[in-house]
Amino acid sequence: MTLQQDLTAPTTLAKPRYKVVIFDWDGTLMDSAAKIINCMQTAAAHCDMPIPSADEVGHIIGISLKPAIKQLFGISDEGLAERLVLAYKEAFLAKDTTPCPLFDGVEAMLANLTEMGCTLAVATGKARRGLDRAWKQTNTGQFFSASRTADEAESKPSPDMLLQLLAELGVSAGDAVMIGDTTYDMQMAKAIGMDRIGVSYGVHAQVHLEALHPKTIVHSIAELETALLA
Repeated sequence: MTLQQDLTAPTTLAKPRYKVVIFDWDGTLMDSAAKIINCMQTAAAHCDMPIPSADEVGHIIGISLKPAIKQLFGISDEGLAERLVLAYKEAFLAKDTTPCPLFDGVEAMLANLTEMGCTLAVATGKARRGLDRAWKQTNTGQFFSASRTADEAESKPSPDMLLQLLAELGVSAGDAVMIGDTTYDMQMAKAIGMDRIGVSYGVHAQVHLEALHPKTIVHSIAELETALLA
């Protein structure tokens, strides 16, 4: 090593702040809001329901599908809710072609955190089939040691997903952090005293995330990775 190299070499290496990092999926790692909005509007039209605005759909992204639909349309009719669910799924799987890429830098961040020894997990409003499909599409399932989906736990903002993940991974809430773009993500972590980081590039406004006292709000994947390192 030359003298110049020695002088410029870092004296310490970054390390993860948390043993376990739990990510939301849609709007946090995957840029899928446009597709979700389009498909929900398509489902509404198919079922002769009022077409919700993009903002209205954005507000319920993150909740499990049927509860989200009931909230969005203000309905309690199980039959109608199920028809909307089926119409949404048909649009998502077979009709709508809106792309759902990962946000820039996601794969590199996941690889870096994994290489540093951080355990990664997912807590998502997607169903298991949907998450598995997204992992296959993006070739990212390899990075995650555990996950909970909408058909395996109570819907956000219940902390049930997080409690199940902590139990499976054998860690306390103090050793983990929840990353998400919605107030539901922040609420579920706050309910069990878990640190949380909000991302401003998803579907919920920054001011609403801030009201739930996250450790920080980040505006890009690069900022998120920095926030996760000590």
